[in-house]
Amino acid sequence: MAHQQRSQAHLSPSGDTEDIVALLAPRLAYFAGVARTEHVTRAAQEMRVPQSTLSRAMVRLEQDLGVDLFARRGRTVSLTPAGRTFLTSVERALAEIEKAAEEVRADADPATGKVAFGFLHTMGSETVPGLIRAFRADHPRVRFTLVQTYGEAMLEKLRAGELDLCLTSPVPDAPDLVARRLDEQKLRLVVPADHPLATRRRVRLSEAAEETFVTLEPGYGLRRITDDLCKEAGFKPRVAFEGEEAETLRGLVAAGLGVALLPPPAFPRPGVAELTVTSPRAAREIGVAWLDGHPDTPPVAAFKKFLLSRRGSLLT
Repeated sequence: MAHQQRSQAHLSPSGDTEDIVALLAPRLAYFAGVARTEHVTRAAQEMRVPQSTLSRAMVRLEQDLGVDLFARRGRTVSLTPAGRTFLTSVERALAEIEKAAEEVRADADPATGKVAFGFLHTMGSETVPGLIRAFRADHPRVRFTLVQTYGEAMLEKLRAGELDLCLTSPVPDAPDLVARRLDEQKLRLVVPADHPLATRRRVRLSEAAEETFVTLEPGYGLRRITDDLCKEAGFKPRVAFEGEEAETLRGLVAAGLGVALLPPPAFPRPGVAELTVTSPRAAREIGVAWLDGHPDTPPVAAFKKFLLSRRGSLLT
């Protein structure tokens, strides 16, 4: 049986997809309700809408599609072949919407919601696990999506809505972000254990001007800090190796392939000596950042408040 076409359709087959969705979406649940009950009055009662509203919505839906979805016998209706085809996809679409709604409600639940949290690689071994453990003492069922990456990538993810908060360095200064300084971490000059400077406890960075450096790749906050500190000390570092992770750089230093400016390790690394830099002042600020104007769910607000309460003691 061929589908009966209405003489005047509001949408052409080549109509813009966004226009189609805008026209059809508000009526899909009504259509599914009428299709399920096969009775306009009963469907209106179940959905708690006026019968006249429901009837007009079905007529307009058929007009927009240009296809009869129902065969009518008084207030009783039955689906046409076109209606049965349409119903299969509508039920699938409504199920996906319901699933999505349940997921976002679950993520926003104050007790069991989710926080998407980004942080630097160097914060991953001790600092972040300790923070989450302390936070979950009072919020034991809050869930976390953790993203460990470098600073610029985290800010991109913040702007894309993939992260709620991030722990980064340097503390960003951008008009679309809000950032708060939380703590400061001293950097050390890491040299091989058999290096002439290895017997020293303190060193001026200018004393490493002739050394070969191993550093993080451009785009990493620590790389920018390294370049700036060396410039302040009066030289441009000669970079032999670039990596993506601080402990890998320590391994390169231990192998005698260069020196590096790095934060303290989570655990002592054999084969290297870690020297305090007395000049210039070698430290990096650690801060938390989020997208300005972005509304927080209750779990995100609670974790943000917790992080801000750790100002000055984040790394202890």
